Amino acid sequence: MARAIRFAVVGLGMGKGRSEVCRGTPGAELAAVCDLSEERGREAERDWGVPSTTSYDELLARDDVDVVGLWTPSGSHAAMAVQALRAGKHVCMTKPMDINTAACDAAIHEAESRGLLLAVDFEQRYRPWNQQVKAAIDAGAIGDLLLADLRMKWYRAQSYYDSGYPQSWRSRLDTEGGSLANQAVHFLDLMLWWVGEPERVAGRRGTLSHDIQTEDGAAAVIQFKNGVVGSVLTTTCSFPHLGSELTLSGRWGTLTWNDSDGVTDFRHLPAERRSGSDAFRSETGPTAEPGDLDACPQPPAVPENIFADMVSALQRGTALQCDGREARRAVALFEAVYAASDRGAWVEVS
Repeated sequence: MARAIRFAVVGLGMGKGRSEVCRGTPGAELAAVCDLSEERGREAERDWGVPSTTSYDELLARDDVDVVGLWTPSGSHAAMAVQALRAGKHVCMTKPMDINTAACDAAIHEAESRGLLLAVDFEQRYRPWNQQVKAAIDAGAIGDLLLADLRMKWYRAQSYYDSGYPQSWRSRLDTEGGSLANQAVHFLDLMLWWVGEPERVAGRRGTLSHDIQTEDGAAAVIQFKNGVVGSVLTTTCSFPHLGSELTLSGRWGTLTWNDSDGVTDFRHLPAERRSGSDAFRSETGPTAEPGDLDACPQPPAVPENIFADMVSALQRGTALQCDGREARRAVALFEAVYAASDRGAWVEVS
């Protein structure tokens, strides 16, 4: 049997739960942890029997670590990834890849030049029903896509921004983006994965309710290269918390997804009734019928989580679900929305 892939987790806030996932993943081994808090490190040593350190350099010097996993403030991801890659370690990290594309590009270059893996943990990609949506769209289940509409209406108290380690990192521009880059980036990634490449954006952002440097509300219009028009509305000021919803409209149907229930509405004109249809000439058009994702072409099985993904890639040479170049797309999108808001003009997504 292949040797277990040895992971080190950096950042034991969110990383604590991810460490538990690592420990429960076949083929993965939690080899070490790193956190600025000595107390968190001692808890890891006691609970999991793994060495801990507060020094990132000390962690990178270990010869019993194959992959460094980063669950640290967003603005630190790419720079810390570059350090790990230069130390000969593969890297996985929580979303977003970073808060600007220049930092992402440096990490991508470092990984590719050294032949090392660089992956980003967009958890939604590991969910089978989201893989089913991707397969259904690619198979034309709702026809050629026309519109994509993302609405994320979340609530975050001021205490959320004031907390964290280091304290208040979520509220500062140098360590975090706002509702787009932090919360909505999961759904921006889904939109890009399902719809395609964005060409240009117009947008507005603002700090509506919280005492923070980042935005807590944003809106954008996206022109995709394939002709799809997208809209995005995100906020952390919505009381009550209403969750997130993404609706895709195609020529022959509509699919609606939310972050609580998955696909909540899938209606389409069956393929056998599309040929020669007069849908756009009649007053109401033909009647859409309930769709069944299980009747669409089924995607291949994917790893259950980022650790299983890395294990499969390293042991069997499979492609990562979201490598650095793929993850960069969401950063380029929210970076362009921020620039469009600042300039008051359309901005190309690069």
